[in-house]
Amino acid sequence: MLFSSIIFIFFFLPLTLGLYYIIPSRYLRARNAVLLAASLIFYSWGEPVYVLLMIYSAFLNYFCALQVKSEQRKGGTGKKNLTFAVVMNLFILGFFKYFGFLMDTINSVTGAHIKYTALALPIGISFYTFQAMSYVIDVYRNDVPPQKNFFRFALYLSLFPQLIAGPIVRYRDVAEELENRSHSLEDFGRGAMRFVFGLGKKVILANNLGALYASVTALPDSKVTVLTYWIGIIAYTFQIYFDFSGYSDMAIGLGRMMGFHFLENFNYPYISASVTEFWRRWHMSLGSWFRDYVYIPLGGNRVSKAKWFRNIFIVWLLTGLWHGAAWTFILWGLFFAVFLTAEKLWYGQALAQTRFLKHLYVLLLIAVSFVIFDAASVSGAFRTIASLFGLGGLPRSDALARYYFDSYSGVFLVAIVGATPLPAKIVRQFSEDGPGKKIMSVVEPVVLLGLLAVVTAYLVDGSFNPFLYFRF
Repeated sequence: MLFSSIIFIFFFLPLTLGLYYIIPSRYLRARNAVLLAASLIFYSWGEPVYVLLMIYSAFLNYFCALQVKSEQRKGGTGKKNLTFAVVMNLFILGFFKYFGFLMDTINSVTGAHIKYTALALPIGISFYTFQAMSYVIDVYRNDVPPQKNFFRFALYLSLFPQLIAGPIVRYRDVAEELENRSHSLEDFGRGAMRFVFGLGKKVILANNLGALYASVTALPDSKVTVLTYWIGIIAYTFQIYFDFSGYSDMAIGLGRMMGFHFLENFNYPYISASVTEFWRRWHMSLGSWFRDYVYIPLGGNRVSKAKWFRNIFIVWLLTGLWHGAAWTFILWGLFFAVFLTAEKLWYGQALAQTRFLKHLYVLLLIAVSFVIFDAASVSGAFRTIASLFGLGGLPRSDALARYYFDSYSGVFLVAIVGATPLPAKIVRQFSEDGPGKKIMSVVEPVVLLGLLAVVTAYLVDGSFNPFLYFRF
């Protein structure tokens, strides 16, 4: 079930919120039961079989964490149970996500023709597996006490706002709210506004830009020019940002409507002045996860230079693999490892002294990286990158490229402005004390209702409505 679907917006969500709030606030266990049931139904809507896998993951990590703490209380370290939990989580993730990639690689390298059955990837498995592992590791580190109530832990793992595509929520960030959270009309209103805002980013911007990118990639070679390629990859660069950040906005908004406060996942990454800064602003929950559970345990930058390089490349190799089982994703991760290392060692300080070049540098690298990210093959990625820079023997432009540019220039302009803090800054200025605050109290609900109406019209009329990060 998609957040950006009629059935979710006008049926599933109102019914869930109605059942949730009809229960008095003092009966939080009953409210949690409603959310747990709703979350399992939400996941089962698209994955009726794999919901059992998620429930198994909940049992596995719940009992492993209890065993870790029990062993520590007896004077042990708990490392055996921690190791078992991590290995099992990685085995489950690896089996469903990487088995086909492994078999294809073996067949390709050895020339064998081993037959196998391709497995459907359980939706959201990368997200909830990382949440489960972080919980057991945090219990082992004594950062959080183990949750003794299985149903509360199952709710943490399956909570539908962030279940499918994040953000990756750590147990310690919501532990208190699972047992004792407050609700207010203001929180609900702010959450609803955040949800509608994210919905607009997804449906109006990401879907339209995605439709343009799909049109460009469907063109035969004889119809493609350098300008066409640039229009397509710029569209995809904005699509993936508004798609994923829009989903995160919706998740954060839904959580707030029900008393949960998830951490931010994006912070205007396209205004970054370096690749290092970009990854502090893009998918922040994933970046912080790898930092805290891989990079720092390996020694971070407090080791020899050789080991530091090793740590960076391990983290980015895993980051690439996390996104998908293909050599293109591995290359994508290592692409960032190279430029992050180069910035730290050679030109980072000099680049920071420039005014505009640093931003152009980041945007260019990000656009090229997304060519690799979405390519069907490594060779295809290199061909497209070569074509972007006029090395493929293609004409620079044609009438079709200019038609795409003229037709979507308005959408691109809105996307450019929307990817900066400017709109939020304007709203904040008007919302401060004084006449602006009174005006905004009237304008905001009207604008959001209008936005919801436009989104609804798009959803009723259109059919192009993918969520890119569902495949991870």
